[in-house]
Amino acid sequence: MEQGSNIHASDTDVYHVEEQIGFVLRRAHQRASSIFQSFFSDFQITPTQFSAMCKLKDEGEISQNHLGRLTAMDPATIQGVTRRLIERGLVETRADEVDKRRMQLRLTTEGEDLIDKLIEKGRAVTSKTLSPLSDVERVQLLGLLEKIS
Repeated sequence: MEQGSNIHASDTDVYHVEEQIGFVLRRAHQRASSIFQSFFSDFQITPTQFSAMCKLKDEGEISQNHLGRLTAMDPATIQGVTRRLIERGLVETRADEVDKRRMQLRLTTEGEDLIDKLIEKGRAVTSKTLSPLSDVERVQLLGLLEKIS
């Protein structure tokens, strides 16, 4: 184990919850969420709404199901997220030209303007969240988390 690590591989007789992956990830998530809130509170945007808007900016126009897959949200969650964004006038829908039952989503002009402002805040959240780490450690951490997700 690395010096300074709280995780003891040889300590198999005692279970320390604070040394378990779920606990550590939850604490890291709480830190990231708190930092996100400090940057985004004036805009009343949640992390899931921000993710959805970022993907709509990237993709242009896509179905709600596709947006859910791209943002790792289950159907019920993405439905609620998109409903709230539509109610705020940040996202609009239209019937798919091929399959009229499927709705396509896209950012409104107001949504595009807002996400353009928020992306810099998103970068600042990431930077502040990862600030205790060196550049090499940041790349390593993100790579390792991607590997287990």
